[in-house]
Amino acid sequence: MTLSFAPAHDPSLPLHVLEQSDLEDWLADQPSPVRAWVTASSFSGALGQTLLVPGPDGAPEFALAGYGSAAKRARKRFPLAAAAENLPKGAYRIASGIPADLLEAECFGWLMTGYAFDRYAAQSPANARLIAPESVDAARIEIMANAEALTRDLVNTPASDMGPEQLLQAVETLARDYGASCSVVSGDALLDQDFPMIHAVGRAAEQAPRLIEMNWGDSGPKLTLVGKGVCFDTGGLNLKPGASMGLMKKDMGGAANVLGLARMIMALELKVQLRVLIPAVENAVAGNAFRPGDILTARNGLTVEINNTDAEGRLVLADALALAHEGAPNLLISMATLTGAARVALGADLAPFYTDDDSAADALSRAGQTTADPVWRMPFHEPYEALIEPGIADLDNAPAGGFAGSITAALFLRRFAADSRYMHFDIYSWQRSKEPGRSKGGLGQGPRALLGALPELLGL
Repeated sequence: MTLSFAPAHDPSLPLHVLEQSDLEDWLADQPSPVRAWVTASSFSGALGQTLLVPGPDGAPEFALAGYGSAAKRARKRFPLAAAAENLPKGAYRIASGIPADLLEAECFGWLMTGYAFDRYAAQSPANARLIAPESVDAARIEIMANAEALTRDLVNTPASDMGPEQLLQAVETLARDYGASCSVVSGDALLDQDFPMIHAVGRAAEQAPRLIEMNWGDSGPKLTLVGKGVCFDTGGLNLKPGASMGLMKKDMGGAANVLGLARMIMALELKVQLRVLIPAVENAVAGNAFRPGDILTARNGLTVEINNTDAEGRLVLADALALAHEGAPNLLISMATLTGAARVALGADLAPFYTDDDSAADALSRAGQTTADPVWRMPFHEPYEALIEPGIADLDNAPAGGFAGSITAALFLRRFAADSRYMHFDIYSWQRSKEPGRSKGGLGQGPRALLGALPELLGL
């Protein structure tokens, strides 16, 4: 599906968005028939409430959307989407009620009410369409919405149809659509080309492990994105219990978010040299699976003691980050559904990120608020470095004790980014229950904030 605004020339109804506290004053300025209709309909301006108001001929003349209170809106990412999902089929144009600084985010949320993952069964997305306000960049919002839809589709697709091979196909399709190049190193060729940890994690699966690379743009600063592409994670020989394995189709959410961001960058024709690296594997159980106690040597020469085969994401990312560092990027970003510790710390809704660059962190946090894509900075806490140094090898992939699990994972990854200007996102990429503009299932976390911050981060 393509998410888009209604054509500007379509017949449409004006939509007045009303806070509960403003309703009485608004009604005082209306003709008596309107006051009577709104009162009789018990419209209160509650968040998500809608009402069509008829004209003298009985046909709808305009629509009302409840915007609730500031306290209620603070609990929703896209408050206007709550009303959009309840409006009858048709086209609407916002006539009043949305502050200018919230208009872009609210329009994005409205578009996302039209998203549905319908690959396996028919779904019923919202039918109300919005005519883009003149003050917003409609093309940019549509690009962001369709990139988000790509991310959601990839995460929602089960591992039976989204293994390493199908993830490669998704990258090839994206590359073809935007004139990018795509290449892959697969199977035992990973050993020949020095990606030993990607090979070790994925070698037990039916589909061969692979490193996927996409390149686009020939001028501007070098931006490299690395996304964790673990298409399913059984936990390996440290097998997950069934309850923990149920959502592991989303363990490639880092790759899905990176591809969503890449799509936005290419569609907007940003002046960057974009490189995308995705280590695509399935962490499976077989006689040749890597084992607890193994010591692996990464691409950059560091040795890693395996103390838990379920901490595999950082291993495949490590080889990809080492390759990324060799290309001397101006900015290196990794995204991964990496640790449960991040969920314990911040829950499912906030996307934690790590960086040593204070100005970059400030820019990203501000952009996250503007785009309704909130992020939260976590620390590369130097005293915890000792926790990832087991003594028998350079690094430990799963330090004992479980404390600061997200931080130690980020510190582990930073060893492979070396002295690159580096940011890491430890995201959840899943909406646990339906919310306005956010269907249950796969979710983008961080790409819109990053897109908004890139001009400042890279001097664009």
